[in-house]
Amino acid sequence: MNQLAEELNAVLAGTVAERLFSEMGRRMYFPKGIITQSAEAGEKAYRFNATIGMAYEHGQPMMLDALRAELPGLTPTEAVAYASTGGIPELRKTWKESLYRKNPSLNGKKISLPTVVPGLTAAISYICDMFVEPGDTVILPDLHWPNYRLIVEERKSAAGITYPLFAGKGYNIEGLLEGVRQASQRRGKAIIILNFPNNPTGYSLTLDEADRVTAGLLEIAQQGTDILVIADDAYFGLQYEDDLLCESIFARLADLHPNILAIKADGPTKEDYVWGFRIGFVTFGAAGFGDEHYEALAKKLLGIIRSSVSSSSSLSQNLLLKALKYQGYEAQKARYREILKGRYKAMKKKLAEMTLPDGFTPMPFNSGYFMSFRCDGFSAEALRKKLLNEKGIGTVSLMDRYLRVAFSSVEESDISDLCDVIAQAVVELR
Repeated sequence: MNQLAEELNAVLAGTVAERLFSEMGRRMYFPKGIITQSAEAGEKAYRFNATIGMAYEHGQPMMLDALRAELPGLTPTEAVAYASTGGIPELRKTWKESLYRKNPSLNGKKISLPTVVPGLTAAISYICDMFVEPGDTVILPDLHWPNYRLIVEERKSAAGITYPLFAGKGYNIEGLLEGVRQASQRRGKAIIILNFPNNPTGYSLTLDEADRVTAGLLEIAQQGTDILVIADDAYFGLQYEDDLLCESIFARLADLHPNILAIKADGPTKEDYVWGFRIGFVTFGAAGFGDEHYEALAKKLLGIIRSSVSSSSSLSQNLLLKALKYQGYEAQKARYREILKGRYKAMKKKLAEMTLPDGFTPMPFNSGYFMSFRCDGFSAEALRKKLLNEKGIGTVSLMDRYLRVAFSSVEESDISDLCDVIAQAVVELR
């Protein structure tokens, strides 16, 4: 094992992170190579900096006029230069400040500086690189983002323990906790992915459910189980009812118990309506962790980034940083959120008013971009094809039993018509 990896492992010795590491996580480190030497030169090379592989002209990176004309608000450094492996420092600092502002339960809790990764998919994938290995089990609800399985089962050769997402009209808390207990019995540890608002159902925890999830995980941790909780906050902040947990579950778990390591995967994709920016953040939180522990975890994550994509887009990061500091930024986000809330309310109202065909049941939803129907006695895939080929409506079928509808992409005035056509298609199909 590389000496740098051994040094990082020594810093984390005896912590929940060390116990949870995969073999890759234990081996990983950030090399003191070109990137480190270039950073040192950036601070001290006052005559010439002949380190990094970029071409300069008059002290700025070369930039084609064709690009300069399209990006007049950015300097060449902001537009075309490499970003640091972990992301632009000011952006990381600004995003961390926003986490405390958006998650009041983080007040007084110590968390890591967020690390920039190329999107939420990369965030989940890199976290699994660090902590998931063949033979492990990852606890997921039956209704989840399909990419989890591709990452967990195909990339990492691990297994998924699934539990029904819903029990009655609410979240299946006991199903989650039983999955944690089963994983603990098998491997002495548990790895969980929690995604709220949930894709594909658009469900977020109520405040009471969040309290019960937190208490349940604490009880299991107190019994000696090491727990990794990955909070996938892709749709953060898009809750539309008053009794919901509007902050990340990460905020409640970040220093809950020394046997719990919480990791927040988030980004501007949905929060800031920049789906193609491919920027995400990974933030660590654990009881008793200090700067040295978080720095060691970050260096291992930097090694994974360096060995895969090297760094994330500098252009996207600088545009995001300017947006975060733009006067009126929060007001613009609030306006778009109200538009989405209006579409959600229209969907709720229409479904409450109409009589749906037998066997076609809306799943609970209260947030996010989506809602889903359960299809009993007929194929959700057949319904999807009928809607697409005969009605000109695109939807998504899952496991041939659920039909996901993204109300986020349909104008509020068209929601009623959308629901009528889908219901009619069900009648015709059956």
